Amino acid sequence: MKQITVNHVEKPISSLIMGSDYFTPDNQETVNGVIESFLHIGGNTIDTAFIYAGGKSEEAIGNWLDQGNREKLNVWTKGGHPNQNGHTINKREIYEQLQTSLERLKTDHVELYALHRDDLSVRVEDILEWLNEHVQAKRIQAFGASNWSVERLEEANEYAAKHGMEGFSFSSPNLSLAKAKEPYWPGCVSADQKMINWHERTQLPLFSWSSQARGFFTGRFTRDQLDNEDLVRVFYNDDNWARYDRAEELAAKKGYTLIEVALAYVLNQSFPSAAIIGPQNEKEMKSCGEGAKITLTEDEVKWINLNA
Repeated sequence: MKQITVNHVEKPISSLIMGSDYFTPDNQETVNGVIESFLHIGGNTIDTAFIYAGGKSEEAIGNWLDQGNREKLNVWTKGGHPNQNGHTINKREIYEQLQTSLERLKTDHVELYALHRDDLSVRVEDILEWLNEHVQAKRIQAFGASNWSVERLEEANEYAAKHGMEGFSFSSPNLSLAKAKEPYWPGCVSADQKMINWHERTQLPLFSWSSQARGFFTGRFTRDQLDNEDLVRVFYNDDNWARYDRAEELAAKKGYTLIEVALAYVLNQSFPSAAIIGPQNEKEMKSCGEGAKITLTEDEVKWINLNA
């Protein structure tokens, strides 16, 4: 599987990143099997967060890591998600959440850490200072931002470069062949053309969540099937169905499935990109592995995205 180099991370990151929002110790046997299956297709990085399953996701991953498996995976967790009291982007709560995450994960460090959201009332200078302290303490190797705007990322990294600090080593918005009409969840960011252009210019790695558009390309949905309200709200429009048709045509030509080509779109950008995936069985895992093998030309990427 193709791998991505991320500044300050010791081991490369696989182009597929295993999502874990449904992991809990209650389904530990399933969790163990999914992780082993992911390793089998060449994956080496897992995504979790302080809030996933109320912390149970990190606990389930920690149970697997604690069985002599720590060196097999790059671990990426996230903190700083708003709670019932509002934003949690401050020095104390970032520290407390990270410490709790490490305890749940049964490790003394994670390779990747990201702020789950932004808080525009907090200066990037302060945020960088807090995160650099965790790098220096070896709790994290590199940090990134999930659902941050280009403007804030650019401001942060310019400040970091000017002051000799570590900056954001990756960004994690939504990027998929189907373009979101509105945020799937409040405060979420999808990569628009401005963001794409910025990643092309900076070559900052992008880790996409909902990389397969929440199942839009599985073939289970049609233009007149409107029962999935969230999918309809976010992805149903004429342009996305046109992308669907073109990807289906290209998949037939290449001998792959529609959803595999949709995944390949994310992995064949003009900058380093990885896709967070959520397979829950062996068939879905193998399909993701096949999608990761597909090479698309620049013209094919443009064509299925309606840019040609």
